[in-house]
Amino acid sequence: MSVLVVGSVALDSVETPFGKADDVLGGSANYFAASASHQTNVQLVGVIGSDYPVEKLDPLKARGIDFAGLEQMEGESFRWRGRYRHDLNSAETLETRLGVFSHFKPKIPAQFTDAKYVFLANIDPRLQLEVLRQVKAPKLVACDTMNFWIESRRADLLELLKHVDLITLNDGEARQLTECANLVQAARWIMDKGPKTVLIKKGEHGAFMFTRDEIFFAPAYPLESVFDPTGAGDSFAGGFMGWLARTNDLTNANLRRAVIVGSAMGSFVVEGFSITRLMEISRDDIERRVADFHRLVSFDKALNA
Repeated sequence: MSVLVVGSVALDSVETPFGKADDVLGGSANYFAASASHQTNVQLVGVIGSDYPVEKLDPLKARGIDFAGLEQMEGESFRWRGRYRHDLNSAETLETRLGVFSHFKPKIPAQFTDAKYVFLANIDPRLQLEVLRQVKAPKLVACDTMNFWIESRRADLLELLKHVDLITLNDGEARQLTECANLVQAARWIMDKGPKTVLIKKGEHGAFMFTRDEIFFAPAYPLESVFDPTGAGDSFAGGFMGWLARTNDLTNANLRRAVIVGSAMGSFVVEGFSITRLMEISRDDIERRVADFHRLVSFDKALNA
């Protein structure tokens, strides 16, 4: 079963203590799609400018990602330039040029409107709501957001929460949205607004999944080298949603598995710049890393001496 993603298709220039990369594939939709494509077919909706090097998308198309919903407009593409210092948890934005993305109005192709799994990547919540008016009967709708929308479009974001099944956000965004310092309380506050599941990402400290019935925690994978953290959250979401679409199973047990698959994909993407590592890995690589996660957290609960 395929998954629909609506988000940004950008060009990034990134500098870290370990190197730099200029005009590489970026944007939430690209990262999500590259990750999710290891599990299922992906339908992508976004916008690019007339200057976008569309040939750079060929490897993604070769992975079966359907770009029928990618609109090309006259003008400059969305570009982001950032720098990470030795604290790789936060980026210093040096330049953001929205270009045609500032006029983005998602148009869902007719063949995409039957999507059962929908991911609304980090865009204006008013546009996320517009997407939901165009899809017919999704089985699971998930959304992402960021501090800018929490501050500037709070009413629209709260309206969106009434219509989604799951939200993914980082710990700082969860606290900002709810004004709760405690993440358990923050997750309960969010679930009271609509979503049945809340994923709170904590960067190098792992991720929490909250439902009404349980709390699940997945640690971050212990990597020796992290080259570029850009897109880790979107890659996590792609792995998570891709697994759910592949299995078509929304039980709590499978949601837990999806968190681990998402964590594995997030750990791969940071090992290189842009989506490079996501294009190199195989299904066997993913299965081995998921097995590593199992060994990382598995223990005998018996306390008998």
